[in-house]
Amino acid sequence: MQIHQLSVTYQAEQDRILLRVNSTGGEEMRMWLTRRLMHGLWPLLGRLHTDQVIKTEPSASAVEGGDEELKRMFAEFRKEEFLQKADFETPYQDKHKLPLGSEPLLVTDVDATPLADARLRLAFNERASVSGAAKARGFQMELDPKLMQGLMHLLEQSLARSQWRDPFTTPALPAPADAAEPGLAGERPRYLN
Repeated sequence: MQIHQLSVTYQAEQDRILLRVNSTGGEEMRMWLTRRLMHGLWPLLGRLHTDQVIKTEPSASAVEGGDEELKRMFAEFRKEEFLQKADFETPYQDKHKLPLGSEPLLVTDVDATPLADARLRLAFNERASVSGAAKARGFQMELDPKLMQGLMHLLEQSLARSQWRDPFTTPALPAPADAAEPGLAGERPRYLN
């Protein structure tokens, strides 16, 4: 599949990220990305993309043997160049052919495979039991470093809107009252739904 456009949007009602990919052939693939999935996938994509960028740079051979921080800094430098040339202004074109069906794929796992030509293959999978379908659904795409950077940028924007990356905070509990007060001594905190 030759990728034409990517769209990544946070859907608050679903508390999910909707990833849409349309091809030059007029097909659209739709996928739901959950918070749980992104918790593990985001760091992996960051590392793979950094390695992908370093492999494509002739001057990066000195960086390849360096530590992770040096690699990350080099990738961040290239990120700015990619983003300046990327087109985020053209509206996403809805396509009518939906090979996976009208219901988006609820991604349960992603297989990421670095390829020899510095491309990255991402295979999005949905277990059959999740969708109630008779068999599992899936989709895979290959991304060059520039397209991968565009996807990472769009995912980063959606993660910011979702507030999933904000740390969980524990509300401060009130100071314990006098232990002689009935009902407070020895009572365990509870969470009611």
